[in-house]
This record gives sequence, structure tokens and C-alpha cells, in this order.
Amino acid sequence: MTFFGKRRESGGSDVEKASADPSEGQGRMDPKVLDPNSGETEGLSQEQEEVLHRKLKGRHMQMIAIGGSIGTGLFVGSGSALQSGGPASLVIDFIIIGIMLFFTVHALGELAVMYPVAGAFYTYSCRFIDPAWGYAMGMNYAFNWLVVLPLELTAAGITLQFWEGARDINISVWITVFLVIVTIINLFGVRGYGEVEYILGILKIIAVVGFIITAIIINCGGVPTDNRGYIGGRYWHTPGAFRNGFKGFCSVFVTAGFAFAGTELVGLAAAEADNPRRSLPKATKQVFWRISLFYIVSLTLVGLIVPSDDSRLLNASGGNTAASPFVIAFQLANIAVLPSIFNVVITLAVISVANSCTYGSTRTLHALAERHMLPSWFGYVDSHGRPMFSLIVALLFGCLAFINEAAAGEEIFNWLLALSGLSQFFTWASINLAHIRFRHAWKLQGNSLDEIPFRAAGGIIGSYMGFGLNCLVLIAQFYIAISPLGSPMSAKNVS
Repeated sequence: MTFFGKRRESGGSDVEKASADPSEGQGRMDPKVLDPNSGETEGLSQEQEEVLHRKLKGRHMQMIAIGGSIGTGLFVGSGSALQSGGPASLVIDFIIIGIMLFFTVHALGELAVMYPVAGAFYTYSCRFIDPAWGYAMGMNYAFNWLVVLPLELTAAGITLQFWEGARDINISVWITVFLVIVTIINLFGVRGYGEVEYILGILKIIAVVGFIITAIIINCGGVPTDNRGYIGGRYWHTPGAFRNGFKGFCSVFVTAGFAFAGTELVGLAAAEADNPRRSLPKATKQVFWRISLFYIVSLTLVGLIVPSDDSRLLNASGGNTAASPFVIAFQLANIAVLPSIFNVVITLAVISVANSCTYGSTRTLHALAERHMLPSWFGYVDSHGRPMFSLIVALLFGCLAFINEAAAGEEIFNWLLALSGLSQFFTWASINLAHIRFRHAWKLQGNSLDEIPFRAAGGIIGSYMGFGLNCLVLIAQFYIAISPLGSPMSAKNVS
């Protein structure tokens, strides 16, 4: 596939272009396909060393892995999931997505340590699956982050309306302020992105750990202002552990996917890490703690201390922090100061995710241009290592946040979100499939697993499980699309 660039060969992936040995009766992999220092990978590595600066340290990589995308999906979106599926569905679905992502990120870590190139997982799809597949996945991933950026900017403005004094100011003013902040951060290049994520990541981790401790105290009846006393598992009995049956269970998957979105950024950042073979394995291993501690433990406690039929959860979307189950938990316990403090944390988390949106989209657009799948000007990088034209495009997409001021703005915005809502699952499935293809090719060539610098914890079996779980989640979402909550299954719901 070409796009304003030199012509590239088509006709399948590098894996499929293996030379066949008729005497053996099966295809045999050309060793150059798997060599990290040959072919396309070599060209990409040399070129990116000249343009993309390797300034991300080990501490940056670890913080990107642990707290990089903790934002509205966890802090606010989990409220709508709790309301639609109940506390049991919330925890079970997040565990399922967590298991899937554990295998996915480890598979990505193995590939990224082996091939720390621009574009990461999209490049692996080109190399080990098919160039057309890789192009589709690259555009899917870039478009996802381009559309999520205006959502996060809007959410940031809405979070400030939690305080009465800020409600009189038009949200467009706050959108402009946050767009300028994101622009300034990204003008500092990859080092600016890394430092901001490091600082905000620490704050988010402190906030989540603080919430976990406070939630345990609330559940045990240790807050003097909370007249509920000991809570225990009361809300799992009344109003119940599950809501809306199987539909409610399936509906939580999209929220879980959105909350975990960005976990794969650690693989994308490998191209700009100063020592990916050292820092990336450490960062990949941190994902387990992020999944188990910051998501599973915190959401289990949310389900214990916030009833799923609380009317405020009905508005849990975007940046409406008044409907955040984390904020509601403090309000139900009549703790005066903590709701405002946690709202500050959510606002900073939204800025962090907006920063990640810009980083993810610009690096993907740049990598697509490097492979001549987008106009060459997307691949332009200045002397400071910034993909400037890709950055300009990303920031222009951020201006879509202003459509909220239009009469039909909300409807337009919902359509844009619907287009990107499930894209993460396609990305994660492609990572697993690329890893499966790589492992089969590696074995076919007669190489030993001991030669791989960092091996995925679940191996090829984990990637099969990750791919299978992604497919099951997509099927569940198709079911919800044709038979949404509160409506019978009909052709009308599909239109």
C-alpha cells in the first residue's frame, strides 16, 4: 500500500514471503524476517534514531505502564457500569479485561524489546500479519486517540463545574485553557510528555491508594460522620450483585475497555526509550500491579460502599465528577473535604489522558507516514524530535470539543465516540495475533526461546487466550448493539 511515497511491494506479510523448500514440503522462514537488525526494521530503527529522540528514562516507562491512562474511564465511567451491571458485573468484567490485557501487554513487551521501532504494534501487524491489516490497525488506533482527545478536553471542563463558582463560566473557556496546556506540554517533545506523565502518574497512584485505605475504613464503619455504620456486603444483597441480567453484564465491557485504554502505550513509547531492552521489561511487569491494585481492588471497594441504584450514577459519563462513584463514596460517608480533593485528582487525570491521546495519535501518524501509508508530511520531525505536522493535526481534532456549543453538538459528539468506542479491542486482538505469528515463525526457523531477550509471561498460549477474549468481548458488544438495555432485540435497534 502506498500513499504519496515510494512504492512498496504488496502481496502479504513478511512472514508469508518465506522461501519454500519443496523437498521439505513446507514453507521456511527467511531468517531476515525475524532478525531485529535487518530489512524494514533496520531501516526504521536507523531513521527514527535520527528524528525521534530517545529521551524516555526507565522511570518514565514504569509510570506510563502503571498510571499512564488512569482517567475518566476508571474514576467516572465506572459509575455508569456499576449502575447498569451491578457490583459483581463490574468486578468480573474488569477482571476478564484485566486478564486479557495482562497477556496482551506481555506479548507486546516481547515484540517491543525485540523490535523497538516507530509504530510498535501497528508495525508488527504489517510485518507478521499483512501490510493492509497493519494499515487498518494503524489508522484505527490513530483515529481512536484523535477522537478521544476532544472528549477528554470536554471532560476536563466539566470537572471544574463540580465547584459552584466555576459553573457561571462557559465551558468553551475551560476547553481553550486545557487545549493550550496540552499544546504547551507537547511542544516540549517526548521529554515533556514523559515528565508530565511521571508527575501526574505519582499523584494518581497516591490518590487511588488513599481511596482504597479510606474505602476500607468506610466499609468497616470507622467514619464517625457516616450514619450507615458497618456496611460489609450489604449492597451486594440489596439492591443486588447483578443488575439487568446478562445484558447488564455485557454492557460493562465497553466501559472496562475504555478504562484500560492506553495500557499499550508503553509499547509505543519503546521507540523513544533510551534503553528499551532494559526499561521495557520492567515497565511491562508493572502492568500486573496496575490491573490488580488500581482497578480490581478499588472497584471492588466501590461496589461495597456505593449502592448501584444511587440516582447520581445515572449521569456518570464524560467529566461529570458529581456522578463519580469515587466522589459519591465520600459524600455518602459525609466526609466534607475529600470530594473536592478527589475532583482535583480527576481533573489532573483527565489532563494526563489528553496528553496521552496527543502522544499516541501523533506517533502513530508519524509511523504510518514513515511506511509511506500516509502523506510524507505526516512524517516530518523537527530538530527537537517533534512530529510537528502530526501534532498540528491532533490539536486540530482537539478543537472538535467546541462542537458542544452547537445545537446538535451532543449528538455529533456521541457519533464520534461511537466510531471509536470499540477500537481498543481491535488493537489488542491484533497485538495478540502478531505475537502468535511471530512465535510460529520463530519456531519454524529453528530458533530457541532462550534467544528472545524478554519472553511474555503467558507465552503463545497467553496470546491465544488474549485473542479469544477480545473476540468474545466484541461478540458481547454486538449483542448489546442489537439488543440494548431496556429494549427488546429488533432490527430497528440496529438502524
